[in-house]
Amino acid sequence: MITAYITHPDHPRHYMGPEHPESPQRLDAIRARLLRSGILQQTMQSEAVEASEAQLLRVHPEAHLRHLERCVPEHGIVSIDGDTLMTPDSLRIARLAAGAAIKGVDRVYRHQADNVFCAMRPPGHHAEASDAMGFCFYNNVAVAAAHARSQYGARRVAILDFDVHQCNGTIDILQNDPDVLICTSFQYPFYPWRYLDCHAPNIVNVPLPAGTEGPAFRRAIEASWLPALHDFQPDLVLVSAGFDAHREDPLAELCLGDEDFYWVSRLATDIADRYAERRLVSVLEGGYSDNALGRSTEAHLKALLGLPFD
Repeated sequence: MITAYITHPDHPRHYMGPEHPESPQRLDAIRARLLRSGILQQTMQSEAVEASEAQLLRVHPEAHLRHLERCVPEHGIVSIDGDTLMTPDSLRIARLAAGAAIKGVDRVYRHQADNVFCAMRPPGHHAEASDAMGFCFYNNVAVAAAHARSQYGARRVAILDFDVHQCNGTIDILQNDPDVLICTSFQYPFYPWRYLDCHAPNIVNVPLPAGTEGPAFRRAIEASWLPALHDFQPDLVLVSAGFDAHREDPLAELCLGDEDFYWVSRLATDIADRYAERRLVSVLEGGYSDNALGRSTEAHLKALLGLPFD
């Protein structure tokens, strides 16, 4: 299995202050863990390139792009909403994060990799069509889906989101689209509050109560996601990989372990193997305990590489 790993060394230039959980240390922790384990050396590494305006406009209206540009400070940090902050370089780094997902789609459709992990920040799945929120400016996974459909004719795109927070932005952009299936698991009720009870026909919600552990998580995914995915038969699998459902994460109250992220990642690769000619692109979303994030990402990459968890 050929797994590509896409990142960019400039990501620390998006820095929202020493107390903000979405910090450059997240990617540093991932890289350090993957280097120590030898997993990073087994991937095909490359740098992200910025998403173009035309690529962003496939999912975000021009007014949103212009609004964000007007918010960019000349220096210091400004607040976009209560927890989404911007520095002079933030939008460039956000375009790199979206561009990483686009490059990942190019890799799998050009047969340069079987699957891809985009180790970039800021995350994207809370970014709605016209709203930046929840640490997110552009919706990276929605931009990737739009690119796959426009550039490669993807007809059935499955988006699997296992973050502790529901992917309200992805739902806002893609709800009721019959050619996209969104499967999302999340702590309920919990931020971002909107779309938690969305009943659009292409949304498979798996709300989990605080304290949910691995066995209950797996049963819920098998009961809800798997029938929908087998019925949908995607020709591309996109993953919003959020590791903040880990029992050690400080921002939430789900109790998953490294092994559970390996399990759900194998489920995703199995679906991609069966229906999508292995095409899978994963983008980093949440995860705010550096130690747990590094271990969980290692488990995720092992699954993408086809390696055993142990």
